[in-house]
Amino acid sequence: MFYLTEVEDHVRVEPKHFGLPTKEAIERQLNESYVDKVFKELGFVISVISVDEVDDGVIIPGDGAAFYKSAFKLLVWKPELHELVYGTIVEIANFGAFMQIGPMQGMIHISQTMEDYVSLSKTGTLSGKASKRNLAKGDDCLARIVAISFKSGEPKVGLTMRQPGLGKVEWLKEDKKKKTAAVKAAAKKAEKSEKRGKK
Repeated sequence: MFYLTEVEDHVRVEPKHFGLPTKEAIERQLNESYVDKVFKELGFVISVISVDEVDDGVIIPGDGAAFYKSAFKLLVWKPELHELVYGTIVEIANFGAFMQIGPMQGMIHISQTMEDYVSLSKTGTLSGKASKRNLAKGDDCLARIVAISFKSGEPKVGLTMRQPGLGKVEWLKEDKKKKTAAVKAAAKKAEKSEKRGKK
């Protein structure tokens, strides 16, 4: 999920930014220190939105940089457990698929791709034995986040598509058509038996 986050921090501004106006120097340093990086408490930092407050700078002996206590806003993406995510399959492997969700990827284990026995086909797609459904690179899908791990720095996100209303977008459209057809058929059947009952 995307968030606009307010942060207070002591920003270490390197000497290469000293000739700039203070706010601009801090913004450049924030872009170098935060953007495109992952922090467990913040998530994946996409952009520095604004630098709102800056206190007087402090220089610590032995360190050539200046430190400014600053308040700033960041645009971040942080995966949330049980969140529904829309994304595109970017890689198929023998153990599952990787899906691009926001600025990072999540992994769908082969057992979580669909309600079926799934195997890797010779064409490089994941195929369901009974349903004959295929999952390939480039497919748009809807999944749910079921696991998040920050153990190795960048979070690892586990996904599932085995719950109702999840899966490849084309499958969801097919399921909706089948459900609509079944409802119409049931309504016709009920209407016919009602007419018979009136005779």
